[in-house]
Amino acid sequence: MHCKSGASRNPILDVQTFNGITMALVAKFTFNPFQENTYVVYDDTKECAIFDPGCYTTVEQEELSNFLEAEGLKPVRLINTHCHIDHVFGNKYIAGRYQLGLEIHEGALPVLKAVPQIAHLYVIALPDESPMPSGFLKEHQTVEFGNTTLKVLYTPGHSPASISFYCAEDNFLIAGDVLFKGSIGRTDLPGGNFDTLIESIKSRFLSLDGQTIVYPGHGPATTIAVEKASNPLLQA
Repeated sequence: MHCKSGASRNPILDVQTFNGITMALVAKFTFNPFQENTYVVYDDTKECAIFDPGCYTTVEQEELSNFLEAEGLKPVRLINTHCHIDHVFGNKYIAGRYQLGLEIHEGALPVLKAVPQIAHLYVIALPDESPMPSGFLKEHQTVEFGNTTLKVLYTPGHSPASISFYCAEDNFLIAGDVLFKGSIGRTDLPGGNFDTLIESIKSRFLSLDGQTIVYPGHGPATTIAVEKASNPLLQA
């Protein structure tokens, strides 16, 4: 978790193309006091998956819903890469408005259940308590919607059971708080482990195509090649 003030207005839209044909679109919203990145991934079928809805206020909730409505999108998956408080603020809103079940890794369930206690520790009002998951995702499974297929990668270290999502066809990665531009996720929170996180990145991410775009849970996008060459925490 990274706490900053002053959310920026979004979305930032990134269109993936192959031979001039649009394959997938990734819309990023930056929400809540932690400046968390929420992603909507969709394609020409208009089905979409919402990753880590961090919308905290009514204004942020409406911002996300207004975008979905304007683009004519149909949300069909609600997924948390991990369950730290800044990534789950909007779970109940999205689940209720679009009648979606929450999907997480089973190992993240204790973290999700601890969110009310964490909110108390941070002295943050919890707008809505997240629903419990309706299903669990495991490594090597695929998440499918529309014409898009994402592979589930198990990437613990920042949290006990983080998962990331790799789209081989369109060459992008929804990375949660595992890898950032020039940095990595913090490991001083309960269940975090530096060595485990580095191993997750090196074994799951660095073997991917260098041009793979990395969409992190905070901050700007980067690529695997850039991080492999210049991220100071990955040079050992």
